[in-house]
Amino acid sequence: MASLTDSVGVLKGVGQKRLVGLNKLGINTINDLLTYYPRRYDDLSIKDLATAADGQKVTVKGIIIAEPTVTFFGRKRSRLVFRIKIADNIYTVSFFNQPWLKKEVSANDEVIVFGTYNQARNTVQGMKILTAQTANSFDSIYPANKEVKQATIKQLIKLAFDAYQPLLVDIVPASLRRRYRLESFHDTIKNIHFPESPKAAQRAFRTAKFMEFFLFAMKVQILKGAHRKTDPAAQIDYDPKVLDKFNAQLPFKLTSAQTKVVREILADLKRPIQMNRLLQGDVGSGKTVVAAIAILAAISAHKQAAIMAPTEILAEQHANSFASMFAGLNVNIVLLTGATSAAARRSMLPRIADGEVNLIVGTHALFQDDVHYANLGLAVIDEQHRFGVNQRQALRQKGTSTNMLAMTATPIPRTLAITMYGDMDVSVIDQLPTGRKPIKTTWIQSAKTDSAIGFVKKQLRQGNQVYVVTPLIEESEAVDMKNAVAIFERFRAIFEPDYKVGLLHGRMSNQEKDDAMVAFKNNQFQVMVATTVIEVGVDVANANTMLIFDADHFGLAQLHQLRGRVGRGSTQSYCILIADPKNEIGKQRMKAVASSTNGFFLSQKDLELRGQGDITGAKQSGMPDFKVADPVGDLNILTVANEEAQNITAEKDWKTKPENVQLAKYLQMNQTINYH
Repeated sequence: MASLTDSVGVLKGVGQKRLVGLNKLGINTINDLLTYYPRRYDDLSIKDLATAADGQKVTVKGIIIAEPTVTFFGRKRSRLVFRIKIADNIYTVSFFNQPWLKKEVSANDEVIVFGTYNQARNTVQGMKILTAQTANSFDSIYPANKEVKQATIKQLIKLAFDAYQPLLVDIVPASLRRRYRLESFHDTIKNIHFPESPKAAQRAFRTAKFMEFFLFAMKVQILKGAHRKTDPAAQIDYDPKVLDKFNAQLPFKLTSAQTKVVREILADLKRPIQMNRLLQGDVGSGKTVVAAIAILAAISAHKQAAIMAPTEILAEQHANSFASMFAGLNVNIVLLTGATSAAARRSMLPRIADGEVNLIVGTHALFQDDVHYANLGLAVIDEQHRFGVNQRQALRQKGTSTNMLAMTATPIPRTLAITMYGDMDVSVIDQLPTGRKPIKTTWIQSAKTDSAIGFVKKQLRQGNQVYVVTPLIEESEAVDMKNAVAIFERFRAIFEPDYKVGLLHGRMSNQEKDDAMVAFKNNQFQVMVATTVIEVGVDVANANTMLIFDADHFGLAQLHQLRGRVGRGSTQSYCILIADPKNEIGKQRMKAVASSTNGFFLSQKDLELRGQGDITGAKQSGMPDFKVADPVGDLNILTVANEEAQNITAEKDWKTKPENVQLAKYLQMNQTINYH
């Protein structure tokens, strides 16, 4: 029986060699071929050159007025030239490296040519010769390769569509198609590949985008449902009195945003379902105290909690913070990192295994094979974007029904929250604690660097410390950017012996990095020259100024994250961006950071200005693969499709509803989500 999952090898003209070429393009099945969409369309309707713009692609029809000639240059290069008369004007037409076309054209023939118009020279550089049948249409242009040419792809799509069109049944429920004026799947495929007008193609693409997002969102909701299976062992019956006592001894009052998030987390812990929650909070918004309440809730129910940080120094900072926060409460803390001595580790592991230790703070060391937990009820992952899915899962699997709380200070725009973290519940702390002064940010060009250095001197005289950030470690011939080593030498010459200058970069060992950071924290260095390794780092309350060289080479989210290293104390803090952006987008990005301290606004802006491929200065891994839909440009469609998927899966018996039968069948066969 024919099926859309049939191999493209069943089509006439597809032998083994061609099949390999199609597979390289990602075309394995008939469905892959029919959803292999054009990257653009050429309008082949005949144009009047009097109204055509210079450089425009045009289709022209005229009479050849003299015999065409072919000139060869070397072995493989050639140029075919002939002149045509259109109305009362003469134009020269040339084709490069297509000498065989000479057999198709002769003097006095009427010819239809598609090519690029050069107004100044009165010429058309030909791309193809059309027939009367192919002119006045819209030609679909597909990504091709050496093995499979454009014409072959078109021919195979036509073959597949003719043979398989009865199988193009609708997967999107009829009620959604009516609500959003979507086309049927059959018409979508037909109008994308063989459109009668640009409008017809546009309508079809709109449906294809919705369909892609909707099916992705349905898969995510099913995944989320799988995480939410009833599991009585995951339930944490915490003691509210212990939490009240903790809140009463805090030297500050929680913000309303923190209170709301705490309620969401505690409600999750009370349920007989494993928590899978992402806690987003801008830099300095107070995520640590929220994590402390979740940890204490687990411990009050006689469970263990573990918190994993990406660096040893950050893990140590957490251990110290929690030790002072939990003073007087029944919390027994250990710190387990790669730096833990063998003797300390030997005495620690049995105490973790028998449950005597109920809070384990550490790095990747937390999920090593020889680390066994008595009853791990809660795993907290700090700066979760620094850990892979497998690492997060490895810690979670150290318990049998472990609740997961992932935290990030990298604001995640809605696009990524839906596509990358759609299977998690998201809590957001969108408010800074009272008393925190917003960081004053300025953008200057490199010609004014001396005035910035003058400002740094003033801050140092007042007893403050300063970060200086650069994108490169050492001089690069290929890239003209400031580098950490050169800046370090320059600043030592300027500031020493009055003030000490330190250096911190990614090529240093973990021990060297930690030593440098501890020295800065203890004010042994007053100026710290660093690369982005300080993006996630310890709190240095005395550091109130940051200078960022070549700021236009960083992502907006990353600049915001870096800027968050200052502003940790009560002093007014400053961030100076030094950049000479080469284009308008670069200028817009600098203005955006200087004008806003809202990380969520900046991360969304970064996506809009730079595209989804790069939001933090490195390619964003883990984005789903979409063929036509763009999570950034089509955010509205993504949001609507996601909401509709949530509405459908919220109904218990959604799979048995008549309008959802095809959808349920499709999802049963296609459950995986493809990430690159």
